[in-house]
Amino acid sequence: MRWKIPLVSMAAALMTLAAPAGAQTWPTGPVKIVVPFGPGGPADIYARILAQALTEDLKQQFIVDNRPGAGGVIGTEIAAKSPPNGYTFLMMSNTQATNETLFARKPYVLMRDLQAVTPINSTDLVMVVHPSVKAKTLAEYIALAKASPGKLTYASSGPGTPYHMAGELFKAMSGTDILHVPHKSSTDARADVIGGHVQMMFDAVTATKGNIDAGEVRALATTGLKRSIVLPEIPTVNEAGVPGYEATLWLGLMAPIGTPMPIVEQMNAEVAKIVARPEVQAAWAKQGAVPMAAMTPAEFDSFLRGEIGKWAKVIERSGAKIQ
Repeated sequence: MRWKIPLVSMAAALMTLAAPAGAQTWPTGPVKIVVPFGPGGPADIYARILAQALTEDLKQQFIVDNRPGAGGVIGTEIAAKSPPNGYTFLMMSNTQATNETLFARKPYVLMRDLQAVTPINSTDLVMVVHPSVKAKTLAEYIALAKASPGKLTYASSGPGTPYHMAGELFKAMSGTDILHVPHKSSTDARADVIGGHVQMMFDAVTATKGNIDAGEVRALATTGLKRSIVLPEIPTVNEAGVPGYEATLWLGLMAPIGTPMPIVEQMNAEVAKIVARPEVQAAWAKQGAVPMAAMTPAEFDSFLRGEIGKWAKVIERSGAKIQ
């Protein structure tokens, strides 16, 4: 009997010591964030910011894996077909919502093969032109486009991306005929506009403000309903000649369907904590990005389904389609 008390006490002590080590069952190794777009674009930039913060907070490495191509379809397929074990996530945007309607055939179905995790942030786009374009205002650009149907060009990072959809929505609402020139990434598209090979682009404010400040491109209008906080002198498309126009870029995370809900919920909570940090919000505000309202995985799922329906109407109106 004299030995039983110490043994019981020792067992209790060992359980107490083991509890903290076993409390975090995920992650126990590197976690991959697949970015289905090229380096240098908003999805890549903010994936890297999140990866660094998550690495510091969870003491495991979060790795950004850029897999651009086919308007985001290639990288999205890779994420969708990854093991649902909590070690692969997809950094996604409006692109994935529009692709559900835009692509007649693709090797996955978004809401069947992936599950919602959390929203991240949103940013306005800005309509920029090469300095050689004679138009100094949006009204002048519309007049120029109508005078030369099919002659002016606009760049995008590929079919279905927010840059493409912003252009198609603009064409439909302004009654203009502008030729779409798709690229593999927003960086490539931006370079072609700066180089004067393509005349116009709807680009993310976060990515192109430096080019505007340097005089490499001229900003004609931003795409939110309110003026951009980092480009307050630039009018919106809505106020400058196309009433009701709005097109923004938002980012979020998804995971392969079947990923354990405790992991999905933990990732949701970890990202929400990072996004809520005052220093993060202040840094993003300087870039023109605004944190999206916090949502549970179920709420983000509803948001995504709503976005798919919304952009299906835009695509139908524009007549855009990819076989």
